[in-house]
Amino acid sequence: MRKLIYGINVTLDGYADHQAGIADAELHTFYADLLRTSDTMLYGRVTYELMAAYWQIAPDLPTSTPDEIDFAHEINRIQKIVFSRTLEKVEWSNSRLVREHAAEEVIRLKNQPGRDILVGGLSFAAFLMDLGLIDEYWLTVHPILLGTGRLLTKGLHNRVDLKLIELKPFKSGVIAAHYQAIA
Repeated sequence: MRKLIYGINVTLDGYADHQAGIADAELHTFYADLLRTSDTMLYGRVTYELMAAYWQIAPDLPTSTPDEIDFAHEINRIQKIVFSRTLEKVEWSNSRLVREHAAEEVIRLKNQPGRDILVGGLSFAAFLMDLGLIDEYWLTVHPILLGTGRLLTKGLHNRVDLKLIELKPFKSGVIAAHYQAIA
């Protein structure tokens, strides 16, 4: 069975805001390496639209750094499945839209052969957490107290117990914390 892995940037006070973190070369390389271990990425509508708007054009931007271009190539390569009842179509490379039966589709994907599956974002990830479908978590914790924004656990209704597997400190002060869900 394939593992479903949740990867997200979060501040010390629990907020997930893509503009608040330290988006340096080390962070981009970390996430590009995580993408290389996977063949599928799951998104809800909001995160999909946010990611698609930038990363599909990032390789062609003159301001993109080599690590951003590497990350862009990996995210553009991977199969992306978008779960949304409101989105009409998906146009980012290797994307498809799923409108109904999200839990059943994720279970089906986990039971298929292949590499690990990643999930990003907040609401859709909380939905999968509540169902106990996420196997591992990579939380990149940024040394920032934001005080406002969208909480990592917004939408989560059930407790999720985790076991620490690994910690990776970055030069910026970011810590990548790898957890396994305890069934």
